[in-house]
Amino acid sequence: MTLDTSDRTMSFHRVIKAPVSVVWGAWMNAESLPKWWGPDGFSCRTSRMDLRQGGDWIFDMIGPDGTIYPNHHRYTLVRPETRIEYVLHWGENGPKHADASATFEDLDGATKVTLCMVFNTPEEYRHAKGFGAEELGLQTLGKLAKIIGAA
Repeated sequence: MTLDTSDRTMSFHRVIKAPVSVVWGAWMNAESLPKWWGPDGFSCRTSRMDLRQGGDWIFDMIGPDGTIYPNHHRYTLVRPETRIEYVLHWGENGPKHADASATFEDLDGATKVTLCMVFNTPEEYRHAKGFGAEELGLQTLGKLAKIIGAA
């Protein structure tokens, strides 16, 4: 039996005019990832980063107004240049709020990056949708494109 998650799944994508190897490299690089992760005007302050299957990235996203949003990504799958799966927690070892994935698809030298989040509940999905999580996620992918010179 397959569990229906359609009422709590958010997915969006961006085509970046760069090869998968370049996009993947910016994603899986401890120096570059914090420079582009997060919506426009946000920055990241990393406490710990281990970008491999079984690893973690513990960081604060800092909003333009100085608000701190503690985050913890726990990597459950890292398939080079293809797919990353991770669990999103509210702060280090905090409550889980979503399962997430990023996929990387070669489009004749460009890369289609798809981000997907499956929230714990439909209410959490509606809350994220309500504050504009899709647009903010697209801004994040735009920052990724800019950092690799493909915007």
